[in-house]
Amino acid sequence: PNTAPYAHAEASFMRRARFLEKQLWVTRYHPEEKFPAGEFPNQNPRVGDGLPRWADQNRCIDGQSVVLWYTFGVTHVPRLEDWPVMPVEYAGFVLQPAGFFDRSPAVATAVPSPPSALKSNPGLPPRSRL
Repeated sequence: PNTAPYAHAEASFMRRARFLEKQLWVTRYHPEEKFPAGEFPNQNPRVGDGLPRWADQNRCIDGQSVVLWYTFGVTHVPRLEDWPVMPVEYAGFVLQPAGFFDRSPAVATAVPSPPSALKSNPGLPPRSRL
């Protein structure tokens, strides 16, 4: 599961990484907007640079190329089994559509004919009586 940072909102790194406050951002594509914390976040004196500033511009995305920024992280809560050597931890995500299509786009089948068309088509074999 995704988790928000435990750090205080005014912690030094949180002021420079405000993008961590939300898990999902959608912005209009701009070729110079490459890094969610903005350019050079460790040396940047501007608080809230990057995704929060770009989202605040409220640019129209209708019919435009967009960038989806997904922020995820893990907070390790140690267990007894993690000592003296911590086992491997995996973090990742999967983009999987749910209800996006009305049928599988991988199956290219013809639209079925109505039953009346089947009866009048002499090219079809007779139905089995089994």
